[in-house]
Parts: sequence; structure tokens; C-alpha cells
Amino acid sequence: MRRMAAGLTAMLTLTVTGLTVGLATGVQAAALSSAPRATASGTTDFGCAHPTHAGQARCFGAMKAHRTPSGHMSPFTTGSPTTMGYMPSDLRSAYKLGGTSGSGRTVAIVDAMDDPNAESDLAAYRSAYGLPSCTTANGCFRKVNQSGNASPMPSGDYGWAEEISLDLDMVSATCPGCHILLVEANSANVPDLMRAEDTAATTSGVVSVSNSWGGAEDNTVTSVDSHFNHPGVAITASSGDSGYGVSWPASSPYVTAVGGTSLSKASNSRGWTESAWSGAGSGCSAYEAKPSWQHDSGCARRTVADVAAVADPNTGVAVYDTYNNCGGGMLCDTELQLGLAQGADGWVQVGGTSASSPIIASVYALAGNTSQVTGGSYPYSHTSALNDVTSGSNGSCGGSYLCTAGPGYDGPTGLGTPNGTSAF
Repeated sequence: MRRMAAGLTAMLTLTVTGLTVGLATGVQAAALSSAPRATASGTTDFGCAHPTHAGQARCFGAMKAHRTPSGHMSPFTTGSPTTMGYMPSDLRSAYKLGGTSGSGRTVAIVDAMDDPNAESDLAAYRSAYGLPSCTTANGCFRKVNQSGNASPMPSGDYGWAEEISLDLDMVSATCPGCHILLVEANSANVPDLMRAEDTAATTSGVVSVSNSWGGAEDNTVTSVDSHFNHPGVAITASSGDSGYGVSWPASSPYVTAVGGTSLSKASNSRGWTESAWSGAGSGCSAYEAKPSWQHDSGCARRTVADVAAVADPNTGVAVYDTYNNCGGGMLCDTELQLGLAQGADGWVQVGGTSASSPIIASVYALAGNTSQVTGGSYPYSHTSALNDVTSGSNGSCGGSYLCTAGPGYDGPTGLGTPNGTSAF
């Protein structure tokens, strides 16, 4: 599977940058920036995190990282199924999902660009953990373009391929019996993503759709919210990875906005403990109206998030991804470790609310109640079946619940994390 490593690529300077992007529609496609950069302490974002113009979304994935001898933050890019983050058995234990089955229900993933290795990497992940085979041949896995066709596919992108691997693996970990539909938009531009969203949500058998991407709100977002309005299909969206602040489409009333936690094993009765992840997005929308099912008093409009799951890359999940620009092998692994190449070459530990969104979409599929789901409303009437997260913060908001976790509803973790499937 691995090939001789290609020559070294140019050194990638990893710097913290602004992550705000407007979402005005109608912008022409442009090349994506696929160089990872340092984000929160000890992590680097995926290379799909840097839009090049307004109207282009970013993905919300990040890798656990280390500091190279030259001082750069670079991702840990080599490991094994048991050394690079939480495994499927961990996630199903943490969220009490044992004994549940998706019974062939389909979870759709919407991402931009192509991951040429998506199916083979998915097969390697599932094989490593003894999960049922999920392939095109057995009807479990499908990869289509934004129009729902098997070809032509978009151009490949190393950063978005990492995102795609994360999404597919989290569906597999959370709902091993689910079928998976991967819809790849031609670009990260909003019009292409909206076409992919409609394709995903209207495909026969799809019960939930996960969106691990977004951007800052602007005055155009309400005009495209309708693409998330698909009654009977639960649609989830990541709340963001830049800490306190609102991201769209998480702020859309038609989605379940998914925040993030730091998840650790513990000696308590649950066996696990969670706190709000410092990078999880949250806050009060500037444009979206207050849904009838939200009743928090500190925000007159839509509040983000609704629920949460693990997102901290430092307590992250194991993912398998081999799409890179250095060819594979030991030299490639070294280049990736030093930040001299893009992509990954095997097992990586990753997180971001890119992980929590497909987890929650898969819990919806396990629950089998999506015919009753309207936007993010369902968990609000089933709060007793959630783990309330009461500690941690994602920024400064005057100490309010919008950025500080506490008993009951709060911005970074919403109503809490799954405690079985009854809240979904």
C-alpha cells in the first residue's frame, strides 16, 4: 500500500491565523489552502481550515501535534490502532451505545473535494477494530459527487481528505451497522456545498446528515437555510474550533448544533468524565431567529450549541488516513512529522467538532427517531438522557453560560452528551 517517498516539499510555516470567513453566495471556485497550521495548544488544524475568499467554508478538524526541533508545531502522523486515540469501543462505552444497531440506516457525510483513498482507508479502519465490512460492493458504502453521481469526482485535497477520513471513521465507530453515503462537493464554496447537502438529505435511506464545516455568520445565511430543512432527516453541524463565537450552519434552526468536550476515563460510576473543550464554538447568533424549542434567557436569537461529544484533539479519536503528497513509507512519515509534507500516512489522533458532529448524526441513526426530529429540538424534551457537562470554558463572555459550562444548558456543550440514544 505504501510507495517510495517523493521528494521533500517546501517547509510549511505553521502560524496561528484568523479563521473568520463570510458566507456570501455565488462566489466562483478557487484553490484551497491545504497547509496545516497551529491552532490551540498542542494541535494543528487540517489543511482545509483556511478559506481563500468570502463564500468559502472551512472544515473543523484538528490533529494532536508536537513541536519539532525547529520550533514548528507539526502533527503526530504515525501510530497504531491502539496508540492514537479513542477506539470504537471507547466511544460506545463513553456514550452508552452498546447493544444498539443502525439496522442498515444510512448516515450521509457532506464534505468538499475528493478523498481518493476514502474507501480503502475506511476498510483499513473497520478491519483494525473488527467492524463489519462496509464497501461499495456490499452496498454499505457509496461515494458520489454533489449531483449524486459516481463520476466525475472533485479534485483531491489533502486537508479535506483528513476530514473525510475522520467523518467516515466516526460513523463507523458510533454506528457500525449503519450504511454510509459520502457526498463530495466540487469545492468548499457555499453553492456547491448546498447542492451536496440537498443530494445527501434527499437520497433514499438517509436518516441523518453530518456537516463538519462552516464559517462565520453574515447577512446571507438565512437565505440559504432552506437547504437544511429536510423534515424526517436529522442534520448535524459542527459548532466550530476557534472557541467562543458562532459558526454557520451550526446557527441554522434546521440543524442540531454540536459542540465539543474533552473526554477522559475516570473511576466514577460512568467510567468517564467530560468538560467543555476550549476550542468548541458557541454563542448567540446575530441573524438566526430564536427557535421555539430554545428557552435560554441570555440570547434573544438562536443559541449554539444544542448537544456535544468529544472534540478535544488531545483526548481525541483514532483515524486512518493515507492521502498525502509524499507517497508513503518511512521518509514520508518523517516529512509529515517535520511538517514538510501534507496529509497523513496511517493512524493519527484527531479531534475538533468535526469529530462530534458525525458522532451525533450516528447516534440519531441508532435511535431511529428521525421522523420526529425538527432541527435541534428533539434533545430539548429528553434532557434526562444526556450527560450534563458542568465544567470548562471556551473563552471570555463575562462568565455567562454562553461560553462557560455549568449545570443545565450552556453554550459550549449545549444540553450535554449522549447517555444512550433516548435523547435522539
